[in-house]
Amino acid sequence: MSDKSSEEQLLEFLYACPVGLIECDLAGEIALMNPYAMQHLLPLAGARDAGNLFAALEQHAPELRSIVSSYALATGRICDGHRVFVDLGGNRRTDVPKVLACTLVKLGADRLMVTVADISQQVVQEDRLRQADTWFATLLDGVNEYAALTITPAGRIASVDACFTKQTGHEHGAVTGCVLADVLETDAAGGDLRLDEQVEIAGRDGWHLQEGWQLRADGERYWCQRLVVARPDGEFMRPSGFSVVLRDVPRREAASEDLRRMLTCDHLTGASNRRHFAQNMEREQAHWRELRQSISLIVLDLDHFKAVNDTHGHPVGDTVLCRVADVCATLLPPRGIFARLGGEEFGVLLPRYDRDQALFLAEEMRRAIAGLEVETPSGLLKVTASLGCATLDEAGGSIDALTALADERLYAAKRAGRNRVYHPKACAA
Repeated sequence: MSDKSSEEQLLEFLYACPVGLIECDLAGEIALMNPYAMQHLLPLAGARDAGNLFAALEQHAPELRSIVSSYALATGRICDGHRVFVDLGGNRRTDVPKVLACTLVKLGADRLMVTVADISQQVVQEDRLRQADTWFATLLDGVNEYAALTITPAGRIASVDACFTKQTGHEHGAVTGCVLADVLETDAAGGDLRLDEQVEIAGRDGWHLQEGWQLRADGERYWCQRLVVARPDGEFMRPSGFSVVLRDVPRREAASEDLRRMLTCDHLTGASNRRHFAQNMEREQAHWRELRQSISLIVLDLDHFKAVNDTHGHPVGDTVLCRVADVCATLLPPRGIFARLGGEEFGVLLPRYDRDQALFLAEEMRRAIAGLEVETPSGLLKVTASLGCATLDEAGGSIDALTALADERLYAAKRAGRNRVYHPKACAA
C-alpha cells in the first residue's frame, strides 16, 4: 500500500493529468483547476476574470454560458468535445489555428466538472483528410481532362503540359512566364479562395485542394478541382515552387438548377434563404480561420412593415419585399450574399469587407430602399429600413456572436429613430 494519503494522490494526478480539469459552479466560478487547464485558460482570459470559466472564455466561446444555463437535467453530460476556436494574435497566416475541445458535465445542483484538451493538430488533419477524400473519391469518377503545371514561389508558370490548352483554351506555349492567377480566371461570386490564397495555404500545410467554377479562355464556365502542392526545397523551409493540377470534372449535383434554386433561394424574393445563408457563413468562417481576412455582416429590417400589410394588404407587402431584395442585390459586391432571414428582415454577408466598407454599403442600401416607390390603389407607398453592421473579428470568430452583435446594432438604430445605419460610436442617419 502507498504511504501517500488520498489527497496527495489526487494532487499528483491533477498535476500530471494531460487533460485540463476544472471544477466550478453553474455561474462559472472556479473552485479547482489543474496546471494543464491553467496553461490554456489564463492566456485566453487576458484582462478578464480568470477565476470564472465563462468570463475567461467570453471572447472565444460566449455560447458556453447559455449552453449551461439551458441544460434542464439535474445531472449529466451537457456537451461533449465542444470546439472553441482561439486566436491569440500570433502569425495568423502561418500558425496552426488553436482549437480546444471542451466537455462539461453537471455533477449536481451547482457543480460542474469541465475538461479541456488542445486538438489543434487533430482539426488540421481532419480538414486535410476531408480534402483528400474529395480528391480521391472522384479520381476515377467522370474525369474529363487534367492539366499539370509548375509555378514559381511568385506564382509564375515555369512549365505546363499540352492538356492545359485543351482544358482552358489558353495556348500552353504562350503562358510560360506569366502569372498563373492572371491566366486562370475564377468565378468571383463563387466564394472560393483566390489562387494566391490557395498557394499561401499550400506553402504552410504542404498542399491544398478546392473545387469551384473556372473560366475557359472563351468565357465558358466549367467545374474544376484545383490541387496545389508545395515542392520542397531540400535545404530551406520555404518551398522552391508548386505543382498545380487542374481537373475538369462533372459537378455532382443532386438535382437540376430549378431544384437548386428551390433549396437555396427564398420563394418570394429570390434572395438566398436562411439555410443557404447559414451554410455560406460557416464556409466563410472557415476561410477566416485560415487567412483572417475581414468578414462583415449587415442585417436590415423594414420599418413599420406590419402597418404596410395591415393598411395595403399582403400582396402589396410582398411587392415591397421583392423590390427591396432587387435594389439591394444590385449593390452587392461579387462575393456578397443577400438573404431573406424571415419576414421583413434581411442579411448581407460580405467576405473581405471591413467595418468601414460594410457601413458604406449599408448606407447605400438604406438610401436605395428609402428611394423606392411602390404603386398601390391608394397612391405611392414609400418604405424605410434600419440597419446594423458587425465584423467577425469583433465577434471573436463566433457566428452566433456576430449575428447577435449585428442584431443589437440594428435595434439600436430603430431606437434612435429608424431609417438609419447604426454606427458604433454615433448613430447618424
